[in-house]
Amino acid sequence: MSRSARTIAIAGLGVLALAACTSNTPQAENNNNAAPQGVSAGKNDEPGKKVKIGFSAPASDHGWMGAITKATQAEAKKYSDVELLVAEGTNDPNQQISQVETFINQKVDAIVLLPFDGAALTAVATKAMEAGITVVNVDREFNNPAAARTTILGDNYGMGVSAGAYVCSQLKDKKDSIVAEIAGIDSLPLTQDRSKGFKEALADCGLKVSNRVAAEFTVESGEKAAANLLQAAPKIDAIWNHDDDQGVGVMAAIKNSNRKDFFLVGGAGSANVMRDIKSGTSLVKATVIYPSTQGADGIRLARLLVQKKALGDLVEVEVPREIQLYAPVVTKDNVDQYLPTAFES
Repeated sequence: MSRSARTIAIAGLGVLALAACTSNTPQAENNNNAAPQGVSAGKNDEPGKKVKIGFSAPASDHGWMGAITKATQAEAKKYSDVELLVAEGTNDPNQQISQVETFINQKVDAIVLLPFDGAALTAVATKAMEAGITVVNVDREFNNPAAARTTILGDNYGMGVSAGAYVCSQLKDKKDSIVAEIAGIDSLPLTQDRSKGFKEALADCGLKVSNRVAAEFTVESGEKAAANLLQAAPKIDAIWNHDDDQGVGVMAAIKNSNRKDFFLVGGAGSANVMRDIKSGTSLVKATVIYPSTQGADGIRLARLLVQKKALGDLVEVEVPREIQLYAPVVTKDNVDQYLPTAFES
């Protein structure tokens, strides 16, 4: 049995209702070891100890990342006991390292960090943990689990599995179908995980990726990559595009080509793509959710950790070391469920 047949979603979209597992990895944390108090979710929201949180993320140069930062700031404003310090978004790992060092010098209680490059930010995140600061790693993982107290991330492999399973369901027993893939930034582990899940899910129904190109999560790169794909592949039955932001460019290239011989599956779950799906007139028939709530969930987790509280809906008295969000497929049948929380590309 392939890994895709065994993949299991660990958590849903609401962090306080998430079920997740703990890890035995040692923590590089100098905070006192007082055990958190098991409380109800309602009591968790009651004001407690003041918590100063630093937040750093890449530049909001596309819809999903902009939604992450916006939701993070909005979540912090819900709590009178949270002070949020927001660093300017940057795609320069060195600048992001400097931002974290500034937070350390400011003696924040916690840092919610979505690194542009997880490996590059691992050392400074570890430094923050060793200084007694609670670090919550968001989306792009550090290469050492001791660099964060907890990690919240989307399911990139699961995205690929979900997209592949949907393609399989639509093409059924057409073993000669031509499936294409428009990936994101190939050097990122998240892109590699998505592609792996997609490939393995297709293999379960006897299909494969016949044509593959990579873009860079931007409109311009999506249009260029899609144009190259359409020129190289005269016959296509289905395309999975990893990212709905770059999908704006992908759809522009498809429109310019005048081709309608395939259907398309998106990725991340933007509102404009969902509206296209709902219309029933677009080549886009589905998209796979990659939640833009991760930063907001990171704020909640950081607050709970500093205040020595647990997740209200778990019996376990400690916040889990890792929480992975689910990657559902959105189609015309269920789009109304997801459209209200979708981001704009």
